[in-house]
Amino acid sequence: MRNDSRNSMRVQGPIVVPRRIARLLAGAFLMSALAACTHIGPATVERDRMDYGSAIADSWKQQTLLNIVKIRYGDFPVYLDVAQVIAGYQLQSTVGADLSATGASGAMVSPFTIGGTALAQGTYTDRPTIVYAPLTGNDFLKKLMTPIPPSSLMSLLQSGYNADLVMAMGVDSINGVSNGSMRSTNRAVDPQFLRLTQLLRDLQLANAVQVRIVTAKDGPESTLLRFSSTANPEIAAKSKEISSILHLNPGQREFKVYYGGYSGRDDEIDIMTRSMLHIMIEISALIQVPATDITSGRAALGAQAGDVASGAAKPLIKIESGDTEPKDAYDAIRYNDHWFWVANTDLRSKYSFAFIMLLFSISDVGPKSSAPVLTVPTN
Repeated sequence: MRNDSRNSMRVQGPIVVPRRIARLLAGAFLMSALAACTHIGPATVERDRMDYGSAIADSWKQQTLLNIVKIRYGDFPVYLDVAQVIAGYQLQSTVGADLSATGASGAMVSPFTIGGTALAQGTYTDRPTIVYAPLTGNDFLKKLMTPIPPSSLMSLLQSGYNADLVMAMGVDSINGVSNGSMRSTNRAVDPQFLRLTQLLRDLQLANAVQVRIVTAKDGPESTLLRFSSTANPEIAAKSKEISSILHLNPGQREFKVYYGGYSGRDDEIDIMTRSMLHIMIEISALIQVPATDITSGRAALGAQAGDVASGAAKPLIKIESGDTEPKDAYDAIRYNDHWFWVANTDLRSKYSFAFIMLLFSISDVGPKSSAPVLTVPTN
């Protein structure tokens, strides 16, 4: 057997393959191997982040609406938080070939043929791991039963959230001036509270009220509410009226804000804020529950038409009910053989419901319980 380099041949046994063809075959196998090792993770970030985010947001809205409805029916609210979402992907590929060549010899170069089989196989696995954490014990107390910090409500005012919404939903009383309540008895709203809310809104629009957070070196932070001096006589008169309603020193512009009942001092503002559970109870009284469920004793009476405890001409949020699933709903759940929903065309109710979700976020005070520790395989 002879190996003639001038003929550019490689001979091994009975098979003779030109070097050029050998290089092409080797390159093809190399490209297949590299393709099998290509990372798929980065391409999933944009898709997964949006899909998981939308799914979690929708389920959070449904869970909140369900718990509000359950309270009206005397049921206990249960929250299940999504603690972790781990998306795991795996791509396995197999490439193989079986080749044979005929029609060539070591003594001459003649036309030859290559025959054989090729195999390519791939497996794609999407295995997400979602960890749920029930809201119980200390977490339940902190998130649902602890009053919202007054500093958080004042920050919402500073951020531009409508004073009508912040005061009506988050404040139970301020310097002894009471909001309406349906929690235990139908307590009518103090007319001075409604006037105060309107005045704060007017000062908001005129940028005549500011909130400052002051952190002491060795003490807790303080919230200061400041009414700006202005040359506008109308705004100045409204600031003076606020001082009169809250029994504040009319010559003082800046006041410390505290949580608690009215102290009687004229140099501070004392606010009794509501907890999330309190807010949910108040909202549940506004649900349009089927009359048969009230007469049968399944659901509490709640607020009657024309007798809204908030004292507003129109309720902050309207939750409707019916026997069939709504076609166009911002949020909808099924409970006790009925559907309950917030209409997608009711902008006021949607805005109020989104504000409830925001209050859930800012009411999460104190350290959080640790989520379970997971060991995720990497191969």
